[in-house]
Amino acid sequence: MTQLRKLMLAAACLLPASMALAAPALGVVEKQPLNLHAIGMFFVFVLGTLAITWWAASKTKSTSDFYTAGGGITGFQNGLAIAGDYMSAATLLGLSSLVFAKGYDGFIYTIGFFVGWPIITFLMAERLRNLGRFTFADIVSYRLDQNKVRIFAAFGSLTVVCCYLIVQMVGAGQLIKLLFGLDYPVAVVIVGALMLVYVIFGGMIATTWVQIIKAVLLLAGGTTLAVMAMSQFGFSYEALATKAVEAHASGWNIMGPGSMLADPINTASMSLGLVFGIAGLPHILMRFFTVPNAKEARKSVFYATGFIGFFFLVVCTLGFAAMVIIGTDPQYYVNGEVGGALIGGGNMVAMHLAKAVGGNLFFGFLAAVAFATILAVVSGLALAGASAISHDLYATVFKKGKASEKQEMRVTRMATVGLGIIAILLGILFEKMNVAFLVGLTFGIAASTNFPVLIMAMYWKGLTTKGAIIGGFSGLICALVLVILSPAVWVTVLGNAHAIFPYDHPALFSMPLAFLVIVVVSRLDRSVRADKERDAYADQFVRAQTGLGAASASSH
Repeated sequence: MTQLRKLMLAAACLLPASMALAAPALGVVEKQPLNLHAIGMFFVFVLGTLAITWWAASKTKSTSDFYTAGGGITGFQNGLAIAGDYMSAATLLGLSSLVFAKGYDGFIYTIGFFVGWPIITFLMAERLRNLGRFTFADIVSYRLDQNKVRIFAAFGSLTVVCCYLIVQMVGAGQLIKLLFGLDYPVAVVIVGALMLVYVIFGGMIATTWVQIIKAVLLLAGGTTLAVMAMSQFGFSYEALATKAVEAHASGWNIMGPGSMLADPINTASMSLGLVFGIAGLPHILMRFFTVPNAKEARKSVFYATGFIGFFFLVVCTLGFAAMVIIGTDPQYYVNGEVGGALIGGGNMVAMHLAKAVGGNLFFGFLAAVAFATILAVVSGLALAGASAISHDLYATVFKKGKASEKQEMRVTRMATVGLGIIAILLGILFEKMNVAFLVGLTFGIAASTNFPVLIMAMYWKGLTTKGAIIGGFSGLICALVLVILSPAVWVTVLGNAHAIFPYDHPALFSMPLAFLVIVVVSRLDRSVRADKERDAYADQFVRAQTGLGAASASSH
């Protein structure tokens, strides 16, 4: 425990130390005066979350504690934690900035992030809890070949986790850059280092409680900011809309479909990814194994849906209010040029709005909450990715279920370090991208990879191991190739003149391909093993409906 305290102290000292190291290399244009109120509030939050990690480390005794908090989280607590997991950098920073820039298009994009929750509520929550232990691979492999399916599930999970980590690292890096005046790469390294401390020592217990606390603070902070902003418009949405139209360069066009929704194919592809992608996110699926039974799992989704829906409306309000308050004020733009580049980057609209209506102290509070939000989500993602490596690959595939808990935990922590390094490198590479847009790409990959295999495993008797693996990998490879060849990556990130694939989102093409290959390959599979897998569906169906055997499985 003495070593843990030393590591926590080192992490707490890392921010000011890095700030001092980075000071000489700061660019003149982006350099900001130190905001002592904001920095003080920031350190209070970081030290508070580190204290939670210290407490959680003393409670984390087994793999069950580390992965699922021992299955002892209530439905309400888990609902807040799920909301905390979902209300990430993309929500507060990315979506508010997207509404600020695109108006109605940004609002529609926000709705897309929300409408997938009924699918989880009515089709998945109960079966997830009854069939799984630690990861979604437990469900897919229930009646299929354990080793082969877990290898695919680990690849699918790690791909989605790495893509989603990019989002959080970009948001956190830009936030620290704005707050401390640091170089962006240094800011990203700081985020990665703190994330490693949280996950390696606290596991799911620390991650859950950090998510619960920051969800409450984020809801309170976002609502307070919306109230303060709306007070400048007499709490009238009509007045807000009128002034937003006057302030925005495109006038009334911001209140109707614009460039983002101009292409119906791109819009349909984006919508499919947003709606079904949520059901393929490993860090969200893991949360259903932290509750004691299926009833609490359903409660979790009910509460999470309410919290998330409310917050998304708040974020849209912030985006439109910022058009008037931030969009017309030169002090928030580089070189004072209204309509140019925002100080701190395009994802910092909500932070500028907090400073404009609430002063430095409220800006510091919201920046600290946003950073805690990102850290908690990054921690949950790292935990999901590390568990795919340690539980699915190492313990089950390589060790054939004979690995000790100590060995599995060691591999988990090593995997977490590896994921942290990857997250830092990808975060630096994708610095200029809007974080909400990056989430859309991630959801498209999840909808094409994990969701088809998971939903077919739970509901289709005819699924076989060959169908699941070949279909899942088909969706994964197709989605990744299309994303790389899309304008978002091929042109914006890689610097090519023209994109090979003309659409930004892959789901319209890759998700149907995954389902088609799953069905065709499974039907063509006439092996003896495939017949046994089909016959085993009856036992799985009983377990999924009743939960018989689920309690003992979760207590391992």
